[in-house]
Parts: sequence; C-alpha cells; structure tokens
Amino acid sequence: MERPNWAPGDIDLERPSVARVYDYLLGGAHNFAADREVAQKTLEMMPEVRTGALQHRAFLRRAVRYLLGRGVRQFLDLGSGIPTVGNVHEIAQAVDPATRVVYVDLDPVAVAHSRSLLDGNPRVSVLQADVRDPAAVLASPEVNDLLDFDRPIAVLMIALLHFVPDDDDPLGILAGYRDRLAPGSFLALSHAGFEADEETPEIRAARRVYERGVTRTTLRNSAEFTKLFHGFDLVEPGVARLPTWHPEAQDDDGAAHSRFPGFGAVGRKA
Repeated sequence: MERPNWAPGDIDLERPSVARVYDYLLGGAHNFAADREVAQKTLEMMPEVRTGALQHRAFLRRAVRYLLGRGVRQFLDLGSGIPTVGNVHEIAQAVDPATRVVYVDLDPVAVAHSRSLLDGNPRVSVLQADVRDPAAVLASPEVNDLLDFDRPIAVLMIALLHFVPDDDDPLGILAGYRDRLAPGSFLALSHAGFEADEETPEIRAARRVYERGVTRTTLRNSAEFTKLFHGFDLVEPGVARLPTWHPEAQDDDGAAHSRFPGFGAVGRKA
C-alpha cells in the first residue's frame, strides 16, 4: 500500500499496532488497512468493542477533570496513544494554561503525531519509550525538564495494563513510578476486564481474533484490578465499572453499565 505522508518511514504498514487499532475504534484517521482489518473482525465478533474504547476515553476525560479539581497541575500520560480530540493537555490547559503534561508511547505513529500536534507548546512534551521501563522513562529529559517531582503528579494509564501480562510484573512497573512520586500524587487506571462468571463465548471469540492479529491481552477481575493500586488510597467511589465512575450524567442504562467489561479508579499517594 502507498505510505501516507504522515507515516514515519520505518513503520511496517502490514503489522497492526495497539495504538492504531484503538485510534480506529475511536474514529481516528491515523491507522492502516491492517489495523482496520483486525478491528473490523473484532467488531464482527463483538460490536461492543467500539463502545468500550469510547468509554475508556470518556473515563480519561472525567479523571483529568477530577484531578484538576484536586489541584493537580502535572500529568504523566503513559501509553498515551495517537492524539484525538480530548487529549489530556487540551482538557487540562483549558482549565489552567500552566498545566504541564508529558505523553509517553512506544508507537512511532503516536509519537510523531503527538510531536507535530504539540509543536510550540512549551508545557507539553512527548517521549518515545517503553512504559514498562519506569527507570528509563523517569530518567528522560522529556520528563525531568518539565515535571517537578517534589510536587504532586498524576500518572495516567488508560486502557494500557490489559496489554501487560503478569509475567511482565505490572505491580513492579507501577511501583517504579509510585516510588518517585511526591505525597499527594495520583494514579488513574482504566482496564478491560470482568468477573469470572461474565466471560461470554462472544468475548472469547473477539479476544482470539484480536490476539492473533495484534497482541496478547490479560483481562483482570475487580479484585486483581484493585491490587494494582498498592501504595495508593482509592478515592470515592473506589473501583467501578467504567461508565459508573463519576458519570457526567445519569441515564437509564444501569443494568448494562453494571456488566460493562472494564474497570476504572483513581488512587492517591498518602
């Protein structure tokens, strides 16, 4: 296929990526045919996957607004993905233009677009790095030149940790970030998952298609998700299904929300 002018030259156009599949599900335009093919096959098995992606993005917006209301003015967005409407810096700097944001992602398309979008914004930086290596991320000039670790920082991992298997030690990864944070800092996580009795044949089929085409997933239940907040005190309402965490408006879909296959929560470091 012809390489779009926005695609870095070393990108393999035939290999789907997590960031670009997610971009497609969110309605973005920075994805390739290989990404769209996997996404469409997954959607055929489970159309709710697109709603799930939108709910993770909506949780990000609500969490950022909540954190701004708690006085946070520094954000470290890990696994930030490809820029779409409603990025962290757009939400945060609309409230306080002095807010500082560092985006971190491994996908070169996500990084290239973030850099082009943010060129000229001195309070935002972009780092291409593997978020599973907190020592490298936290030692980078992109992080240290912008964020003050003597003051509270909000670490965001939205729709990220279900791509980190237990073998990669997600608790150890989180500890690497947590231990550098000042008291009063926050951790916001969203994660695909459900309780043990909720996995349907449709979910299993959709997972098989996605994992064959993109990457392995580790869907955790609410108890496993809660353990990720070790060292943080959960803020109200604690661990919740994504649509029910500080919803912006009440609706009549409570039964469906109570079964939504994903959790969200925010924790504060004492």
